[in-house]
Amino acid sequence: MDIVVKGRKTEVPERFRKHVAEKLKLEKIQKLDTKVISLDVEVSKEPNPRQADRSDRVEITLHSRGPVIRAEAAAADPYAALDLATGKLEARLRKEHDKRHNRRGNGRLSAAEVVDVVPGVAQLNANGETAAQEAREGVPTTMIGTLEVQGEGPLVVREKTHVAAPMTLDQALYEMELVGHDFYLFVDSDTKEPSVVYRRHAYDYGVIHLRTDPLAGSEPDGAGGALGG
Repeated sequence: MDIVVKGRKTEVPERFRKHVAEKLKLEKIQKLDTKVISLDVEVSKEPNPRQADRSDRVEITLHSRGPVIRAEAAAADPYAALDLATGKLEARLRKEHDKRHNRRGNGRLSAAEVVDVVPGVAQLNANGETAAQEAREGVPTTMIGTLEVQGEGPLVVREKTHVAAPMTLDQALYEMELVGHDFYLFVDSDTKEPSVVYRRHAYDYGVIHLRTDPLAGSEPDGAGGALGG
């Protein structure tokens, strides 16, 4: 397996290249992913002095015969950033390894055990239909492109509800990096309002805060009232 270390608009000293080879232990990585081909380590530096505590960024990209796994982190120096990024990479490798391990059958439930163990699981009737299928009988359906819409809508492709504790912006950024997504929905611990952090171009981040409009429930006064006269 090859490890390629490169700088993005910055020079990478030989000492750091050697540290990368020592930090990214090949035996440990290959134990979690036997199909790994190469590792790319990119180092960049943020020139803005106001971001001195996050001025050095390290991004690790693992190429294998499976999905590409990426981890990145920023810190006050490249060595600390490498430590953080390595920890995230190993966490994601362990997660993928556990997925493959479970898919091979270890820890699987039998069909008879699912109803007792999994809450809210669908049960089949004598005709092999779920309760949801029974409820949908007689409801008119409409095709919109390749999607089938039942009733009058609105169309909900997929819906999820998560229970989450309020967190700070820094915690939300860390969680987003940990799961490897381009955005992360959270409840801001300062404002107690829903917010979203997201990855912008290059290495910037953005945040969107949602705030309830106190006038949203009032009826408009019409064009004259809206123009103030």
